Amino acid sequence: MKHIFKEGSSKRPTLLLLHGTGGTENDLLSLGGLIDPEANILSVRGEVSENGMPRFFKRLREGVFDIEDLKLQTKKLNEFLDQASSEYGFERDNVVAVGYSNGANIAASLLFHYENALKGAVLHHPMVPIRGLDLPDSSAINVLITAGDNDPICPPEETTDLESLLKGAGAEVEVFWHSQGHQLTQEEAYHAKEWYNKTY
Repeated sequence: MKHIFKEGSSKRPTLLLLHGTGGTENDLLSLGGLIDPEANILSVRGEVSENGMPRFFKRLREGVFDIEDLKLQTKKLNEFLDQASSEYGFERDNVVAVGYSNGANIAASLLFHYENALKGAVLHHPMVPIRGLDLPDSSAINVLITAGDNDPICPPEETTDLESLLKGAGAEVEVFWHSQGHQLTQEEAYHAKEWYNKTY
């Protein structure tokens, strides 16, 4: 997978940065640096192309995911994390995802499918990646979800459903609401930093 790795302190988590639709591995570098300037950074580009726009998995239309491809791409991302950990020497059990939109959805899918894929996650404007799934034990996982009251792509019930499902699996979940739409705001970024600092 096309990616950027920046080595940080061995004592800090590795931040897995996952962009939104049409983004690249460069999009969230400044956000990662804001959240934890000392962390390892592993920023990945989605391998799926939708009309030339990189994504992490296919969708049938806006808000409707191709579930089989979601499962396949989630598996591939989890395996890539295993390989990258070996190649770059970071602790595989100390990875915190920071994802926006489509990137937040694939990060949530990692939590839904694999018990030890992530130590935690910052999910900006995520949706429920898949329904009807028995989630793995998430009692050791901390999650921040940020969402907009007026988000036309991610309705509020997606946020509350995702919160409920993750909490039901044992995760510690905090939700941060703002009054904007689907864009990633500076307010969210600074709240993510505050949450991360008190959590890790």
